Amino acid sequence: MSDPVQLGQHPPAGHVLAHLSDPHLLAGGALQYDVVDPEAGLVLALERLRRMSPAPQALVFTGDLADRAEPAAYARLRELVEPAAAEMGAQVVWVMGNHDEREPYARGLFGEDADPGAPQDRVHDVDGLRVISLDTSVPGYHHGELTPAQLVWLAEELAVPAPHGTVLAMHHPPIPLPMLRAAETIELADQHLLAEVVAGSDVRVILGGHYHYSSHSTVAGVPVSVASASCYTTDPAPLERFVSGVDGHQGLNTVHVYDDRVVHTVVPLSPAPEVSGFPSDVVAQVEALSPEERRELISRKDSPFNAGTLPVD
Repeated sequence: MSDPVQLGQHPPAGHVLAHLSDPHLLAGGALQYDVVDPEAGLVLALERLRRMSPAPQALVFTGDLADRAEPAAYARLRELVEPAAAEMGAQVVWVMGNHDEREPYARGLFGEDADPGAPQDRVHDVDGLRVISLDTSVPGYHHGELTPAQLVWLAEELAVPAPHGTVLAMHHPPIPLPMLRAAETIELADQHLLAEVVAGSDVRVILGGHYHYSSHSTVAGVPVSVASASCYTTDPAPLERFVSGVDGHQGLNTVHVYDDRVVHTVVPLSPAPEVSGFPSDVVAQVEALSPEERRELISRKDSPFNAGTLPVD
């Protein structure tokens, strides 16, 4: 298949990642709060990703993979994700979350025995883009931290730049929480220490989860993008509630990495009724036009395209 015709001023992204977070799978098809089916949300997310073109080169899951760290939940996670990733030709990057436990996580996802006191940090090469899975979990607690040894290890990894830069994937993102004060006590501790390591490095972006809603910030000048959850989510504007988990607004993020920038897009999981649009057959017609003809067709307000009368071959 030939490459798509460039329609705008930017060439295609060099790397495409899918950023998913907080599936919170439970063993045996159990429901969260006796209401939410976490497996259904994950299946919806994978179906959405199958539609992407180009397909993602990696699926990055930023933690809370299994709600109770059950071995059967990790096994089911692999059963659902790995065939879908193989179909897309994508690597899978797992990240520890506060609901995960190091021993069953390592055994279930990597077939390794883990020291419960040793962080599950790993480095992945995605066609020259380095993706570092950073374990911010604290055994027995929900807040996050990076140990002095982890920060030294990370600094040593970043001392040698990767061909296309680095993506840090971590569960507890280093951001303020203006819309979720209830979570301030379970945020990443000592965020300034991570900022000192990241500053001046080749880190292009930091991906996080934990809060079950989408948010964006920076640390040491590096963009931070937080993905929502595929299970239940947090309502950032509830009515007279200190915190409110809801069965709605689930989503994932796409991450398009260009030479000079990174673009994040929130993709809702729930289907919605279409009220306007054209079938994919139109793509070939649009690509066959000159840039000037395309602008006349798509930009001009009274064109057949904007009137919804464009004939489809």
